[in-house]
Amino acid sequence: MVILGVDTSLRSTGFGVVESAGSRLRALDYGNIPNARDVPLSECLRRIHAKIAELIASWNPDVLSVEKVIYGKNANTMMVLGEARGAVIVAAAEASRSVYEYEPRRVKMAVCGNGMAEKDQVQRMVKTLLALPEIPQNDAADALAMAICHAHSQSRISASDPI
Repeated sequence: MVILGVDTSLRSTGFGVVESAGSRLRALDYGNIPNARDVPLSECLRRIHAKIAELIASWNPDVLSVEKVIYGKNANTMMVLGEARGAVIVAAAEASRSVYEYEPRRVKMAVCGNGMAEKDQVQRMVKTLLALPEIPQNDAADALAMAICHAHSQSRISASDPI
């Protein structure tokens, strides 16, 4: 199974493509989609959508894995995050790919064994689990962690339903 994990953000959406074969995991590609502060919202969303569509066309993932929207104090930030997620979900829908969502605590638990793990701990564990040559950039590590979480969830009965 090939999984495209996505950590949505307007300014730096992380992506990670992971191949899962039994208990073996291998990173195929990872990075982030940067958008400078002076780039308008609509252009940021277009770029996110275009890059995710390109990744789907290049890697032909079976599924996408994204972070579940959680409560935030800033309504504007949550709205923008939802719009970025929407760009990813539309790209997946256009390619007829299922999208699964996972809560941040569940992702941290799958990767670190601790739902309260810090970002640097997630980065180090992603490096170890995928035998990467170096610690991945923060957003890319989160995206790879999303893919790892889905791979682990599929090997158990507790897999979520696609959104």
